Amino acid sequence: MTVRPDVVVLGAGVAGLSTGVRLAEAGARVLIRTAAPPTRTTSALASALVGPNLSPPGDPQRGWTDETLRVLHDEAMPGVTLREGTLAARPAGATPPFAERTPGFRPLGDDEMPAGFGTAFDVRLPLVDMPVYLAYLLERFRDASGGLREQAVATLDEAATVAPIVVNCTGLGAQALTGDADLYPLRGPRIVLRNPGIERFFLEAPITPTWASIFPHDDHVVLGGAQRRSDDTTPDPAEAADIVARCAAIEPALTDAEVIEHTVGLRPGRPVPRVEAEQRGSILVVHNYGHAGSGVMLSWGCARDAAALALGQSTPPA
Repeated sequence: MTVRPDVVVLGAGVAGLSTGVRLAEAGARVLIRTAAPPTRTTSALASALVGPNLSPPGDPQRGWTDETLRVLHDEAMPGVTLREGTLAARPAGATPPFAERTPGFRPLGDDEMPAGFGTAFDVRLPLVDMPVYLAYLLERFRDASGGLREQAVATLDEAATVAPIVVNCTGLGAQALTGDADLYPLRGPRIVLRNPGIERFFLEAPITPTWASIFPHDDHVVLGGAQRRSDDTTPDPAEAADIVARCAAIEPALTDAEVIEHTVGLRPGRPVPRVEAEQRGSILVVHNYGHAGSGVMLSWGCARDAAALALGQSTPPA
């Protein structure tokens, strides 16, 4: 990009790319600066089931999730598939408020309930194959004349020399840029198996530190179900075996499926996401980070609001 950009977006995960798309398609000249390409961001390791929206009315996260669900339902995007599946919890009577508003909602009878579970219901939600989806977002951003440079910035002041408006979508990196003491790393393992023919997803409510999640794509299945505060990204074979065993108890076909990938990502934990504008002298900084394990689910809603703040527009009410 030879002309000085109007906006520099820091970070090329799902938050940075979605925000970059919104800004570029609104006519702004946008440059993304990133320490790593989209395929090597935390977002590339996300399991990425979008929904259900269980936030109460008035919570900004409800509006952000609704916007993401709207976009993913209304626009055909590579990597995004509407799938049917089951959400379940071990205790009985644990159907959360607002769950009945989820597309395809159907409570399961006692004879349909997975073994060991007291609550379960079927829903239909978008499931996202993140490497494919991130490649699409990057292509869409570039089609809108956006530019990307793999070069991190050390400070917000340095970013301000690139463009008069800075949008901070750096996830855990925001801790070094802003000194935000509310940010912390959440370690999440991701196990990928060759798909033995599973078509429906399954998600156990993460009431305890370990649970079961089974997210099938065409040729592979992404398993998860563990999260703790830690900055250790070393794969743990015992942890992986435990995840596979818990998921195979629900889908026996997974028992002998080939493991083709085992990685660990660090989610940007924070009590609530930070989506707000900050004036730093003559420079406007818009923050969009701290989405914990809901980065994809909140992505288009937060991108809408972050882009509006950057462009001096009003944001919709929660």
